[in-house]
Amino acid sequence: MRERFRAWAEAGETFFLEVVLEERKDARAKIVRAILYTLSGLFRVIIKFRRFLYNVRILRDATLGVQVIAIGNLTVGGTGKTPVVEKFARELRDQGRNVAILSRGYRSRPVPFHQMLLNKILLRDDTTPPRVVSDGKSLLLDSDMAGDEPYMLASNLKDVVVLVDKDRVKSGRYAIEKFGCDTLLLDDGFQYWKLRGRRQDIVLVDRQQPFGNERLLPRGTLREPPSHLARASTIFITKSDGKTAELRRRIAQYNPSAGIIECIHHPLYLEDVFTGQRAGLEVLKGQKVASFSGIAQPESFEQSLVTLGGELVYAKRFADHHRFSQQEVLNAINRSKKRQAEMIITTQKDAVRFPKIDRRDLPIYFMRVEIKILSGANDFQDCVRRICFR
Repeated sequence: MRERFRAWAEAGETFFLEVVLEERKDARAKIVRAILYTLSGLFRVIIKFRRFLYNVRILRDATLGVQVIAIGNLTVGGTGKTPVVEKFARELRDQGRNVAILSRGYRSRPVPFHQMLLNKILLRDDTTPPRVVSDGKSLLLDSDMAGDEPYMLASNLKDVVVLVDKDRVKSGRYAIEKFGCDTLLLDDGFQYWKLRGRRQDIVLVDRQQPFGNERLLPRGTLREPPSHLARASTIFITKSDGKTAELRRRIAQYNPSAGIIECIHHPLYLEDVFTGQRAGLEVLKGQKVASFSGIAQPESFEQSLVTLGGELVYAKRFADHHRFSQQEVLNAINRSKKRQAEMIITTQKDAVRFPKIDRRDLPIYFMRVEIKILSGANDFQDCVRRICFR
């Protein structure tokens, strides 16, 4: 039942994304777009009213007495947020901070429905402790229970606490009391206004699609209007090619004082999904390769394989956060072999959702990447210093 619901949700998500991005041109799509356009107006009113309620303290935010760094974006998915969270966590840890990453655990296994319903009916707070993906010593949950990004962050950051809970005030308090954390990183936290205190907002803007299609959800991919960049203390331009003068001018219209950092996703090495054996990126040169992914913007990943010298002969795409079945992996292997591919490459985020398979006719690697700062290194160090010495 759960798998059927997940498949239905993915099909619906794919349909609406194609409608929103105007990839569907039929009459039904036009009608849906008209409805979504009306709903976007309502969504704008709700955002502004909710912000007003926080500003006048009708909705109350919480302060936990520690540093809070919210890292997020204006658009839905695909800005490369997870490597930026990892870079901040690593840098702050190296500066002696005791860091916890707080995630809502998108697409992780939910709380049992009967328990959630009972809490709603009885108007009682959820006292269930947050899920501990990592206690800073050991990886404690799998990707199904934790969610893709929290599991990936916990895998890459062995000595950083990673917690999952929709209520990040609760998980932040837990991180302080149980693990002695003094710095909280909110993964995808720009829209999470409930936790404030000594807070800095870091916003990511994708150079390729900085403000999506310029429309708010559900007609577009914007979670907030671009003018809300004014809340950011630091702005990352991700996937930069250095040609960002026009984008920088537009950002300055909304926030002239924020530090701007340009970065790219820099490939490090390949790692076998099943054995953990590593290989250098040079193995891609002159090789026929297949790509296999379930991410928001697969085009950038596929292009990186070509840039590294691979000949892309087959590309299989799934919906973002898709949990692969054994048969889907085997089908991809068979089709890659027919196109004479010598290896299959996926992303690390996808690799955490791979099932075990009995046969491996082709090696399957994931590409490990990190953030490489192209410009604004001083702004990044200033941002870290502000966090460490406030």
